[in-house]
Amino acid sequence: MTQTAHGVEFSQQLSATPKSAEERTAILANPGFGDYFTDHTAVIDYSVTAEGDGGWHNARVEAYGPISLDPSAAVLHYGQEIFEGLKAYRHADGSIWTFRPDANANRLNRSARRLALPELPEELFLEAIRELVAADQEWVPSGDGEALYLRPFMIATEAFLGVRAAREVSFRVIASPAGNYFGGTLKPISIWISREYARAGRGGTGAAKCGGNYAASLIAQQEAEANGCKQVLFLDQANDNAVEELGGMNLFFVMKDGSLVTPALSGTILEGVTRMSILQIAKDMGRTVTERKITLDEWRDGVASGEITEVFASGTAAVITPIGVLRDATEFIGSEDATPGETTMAIREQLLGIQTGTVEDQHGWLTRLV
Repeated sequence: MTQTAHGVEFSQQLSATPKSAEERTAILANPGFGDYFTDHTAVIDYSVTAEGDGGWHNARVEAYGPISLDPSAAVLHYGQEIFEGLKAYRHADGSIWTFRPDANANRLNRSARRLALPELPEELFLEAIRELVAADQEWVPSGDGEALYLRPFMIATEAFLGVRAAREVSFRVIASPAGNYFGGTLKPISIWISREYARAGRGGTGAAKCGGNYAASLIAQQEAEANGCKQVLFLDQANDNAVEELGGMNLFFVMKDGSLVTPALSGTILEGVTRMSILQIAKDMGRTVTERKITLDEWRDGVASGEITEVFASGTAAVITPIGVLRDATEFIGSEDATPGETTMAIREQLLGIQTGTVEDQHGWLTRLV
């Protein structure tokens, strides 16, 4: 049993029937992404009385399995839910590390404030991850580009249909071994332009990492897939078709002078942890980085003139993915024969090197878990 500085003790209720070594080995040989899950989950409950008493309690690691919810639980009716995504990496010496968990903890709490959920102390966030990975450390893969994807999430569990912030909440962490997000050899992907749908609106939840944002993006993502594209691009149509982000990733443009441009955070764009890391890595490389408005017209004209030489997307799951073509029924920008750009790959290799321990961590971004 582990006790944190906040007085919350973690107990372990380990699974009596974990997957066999043979099952685990078979899964790790071809993990995919989000298809398989480890044997356990970390859980912390939250409750508060009408008088305001209560808080976080009953921290535990228990067997992975279905969650029992009352049919009137607030999350099912009002979408009071947030989540995060980060990875655990096995280094060459067998130790296991995670990357910038403090940034994920901070973003979780920003999302919690926006969705009227209770904030979770950073120490509890990290301890939940540490306890889960310690219990399921044999699930952390060691193959090139592989990691254990960690999904912390918070849901409103109170059985009550009144429209107010829930007084009972569950914070949980599950884990899934992960390979290449898009599968196979890294190569530029095609992006579909969404003209009809918006990812988020001014004053909405665009800066929060909540399920509703992703649910609203799925119809546009289906349209993209129906047209042979891997992802969808959302625009701010009320702002000169300003480029915002993809369905689940931030965007970067490499200019011919070697500088980088990325859309400025506007309240409708999620502040990605990978995004902020790329900003720093690019500066470390001596590159100028600008956060500003960039429009669809600038993207089109920049590629045509050679002012924009590379475009890539970033996110925890896919890390860095080059973009070859942007298109819809009337637009075609880029080349289907594009190859990953030199700058894109240099930044990707630096970032992955830091995460996996083969490149020096100059910024103290890594936290050892096991």
